Amino acid sequence: MFAQVITGRTSDADGVRAALDRWVEELAPGAVGWLGSTVGTTDDGTFIAIARFTSAEAAGRNGQRPEQDRWWQETSRLFDGEVGFRDSEDVTVDLQGDPDRAGFVQVMQGRMTDLERAKEVMAQIPADLMASFRPDVLGSVMVGHPDGAWTQVLYFTSEAEAREGERKEPPREFQVAMEDMGKLSVGETTFLDLRSPLLRSAS
Repeated sequence: MFAQVITGRTSDADGVRAALDRWVEELAPGAVGWLGSTVGTTDDGTFIAIARFTSAEAAGRNGQRPEQDRWWQETSRLFDGEVGFRDSEDVTVDLQGDPDRAGFVQVMQGRMTDLERAKEVMAQIPADLMASFRPDVLGSVMVGHPDGAWTQVLYFTSEAEAREGERKEPPREFQVAMEDMGKLSVGETTFLDLRSPLLRSAS
């Protein structure tokens, strides 16, 4: 799987959302290999999108379509300054429900001294334990970047249930995993709250 993480700033969140809705309606049917996209803008105007494709080759073919270029030329005008693109073939999807039904999405970005070890630590948490502890979590997408950087997308049933879940006392296995993850973390983790996410998947 391949993912492209797109970041920027906008003072026209409604315009960006309308442009992305138009992409889904008009361009997505011809985007071979497109699996889905998670898009949103935080309250302070930070924009982030995670687009998933079956492969880097499929994403490249999509980017070369004339209609894609025209759409981006128009849409890019809605952003304040440069837009960043980060490509990755290190993508892990974990589903507990239907992410497209999420009412709230949180994107986290940070860096690890050993990203592969961090994945191993999280994989040791039994799926049934996580599902019973946090039924508000519908799934996640983990994207690895060079030098240990990472982007994780968490899909929640609602923000209220997510905040309630944050206050719960975690099982011991989860606490141990979080302690190990803390030892691997470098610097601060960035949290981006998407209260009106645009969630679309290929039919």
